[in-house]
Amino acid sequence: MVKFGLQFKATLENITNLQPVGDDFRWFLKLKCGNCGEIPDKWQYVNLMDSVPLKGGGENSIDILKDTITPYNAEDSDRFKTMVQFECRGLEPVSFQPQAGFVAQGADSKTVFPEINLLEGDWTDYDEKIKESVGIYEVTHKFIKC
Repeated sequence: MVKFGLQFKATLENITNLQPVGDDFRWFLKLKCGNCGEIPDKWQYVNLMDSVPLKGGGENSIDILKDTITPYNAEDSDRFKTMVQFECRGLEPVSFQPQAGFVAQGADSKTVFPEINLLEGDWTDYDEKIKESVGIYEVTHKFIKC
């Protein structure tokens, strides 16, 4: 079993506490087979509700380590931070595609912004309480061995 950390990086504007919501949050990943080195074109997802071995039989599996899920905060802006760790057998995550299901709050106002979709790499909204725009920009990631 090998642990991989998903390191997330973005520029946050008037936003903090960005995190995935719920046990059904889908982590969309591209996974490299440890045996053949192949990386399928198709995105696969894992979530906390389904801990099912992936195609290829029982020797290949990936599990989310729930206790490692950490919010990305205003002070993390423009820096890589590990948001989650995966325990892998026979697979290695090589790419992550953030989609819908994130939530964040206004850094000063505490206004909750539900259903944030980061598929485009940027997200913007308006915080009525502070009369300012809010946003998440230049979303990127990398994987590290833990």
